[in-house]
Amino acid sequence: MPFHLEQVAWMPSPPLAPDDGPIDFAHLSHMTLGDEALEREVLAMFAGQAAKLAAALARLPPDATAVAHKLKGSARAVGATRVAAAASDLETALQNGADPASSLAALNDTVGEARAAIDAILRRS
Repeated sequence: MPFHLEQVAWMPSPPLAPDDGPIDFAHLSHMTLGDEALEREVLAMFAGQAAKLAAALARLPPDATAVAHKLKGSARAVGATRVAAAASDLETALQNGADPASSLAALNDTVGEARAAIDAILRRS
């Protein structure tokens, strides 16, 4: 029996976890039991805390690993998955004694992205 080769159009696979932006709104809704007022309140608090913690991390304080860990947990709680991943990368770099410069830059980018998205959400309300 002859073997026939056919060209197959390549189609990208969907991501394992949805990435619709800097905030996972399904997760946030689940964590706030669908209370939209609570969602806005939590997002506003996270935006302020994230800015404060990112500014502290820029100075690389002696407790930077703990600060990165705190930001990672806060980000996970509100569904800021990119911030959580960047904070986790920074935490790992600090624990391993690696140069944290690129991890800090990535964290600052993701915090800025999340804060911009949160500001847009809060302005709509």
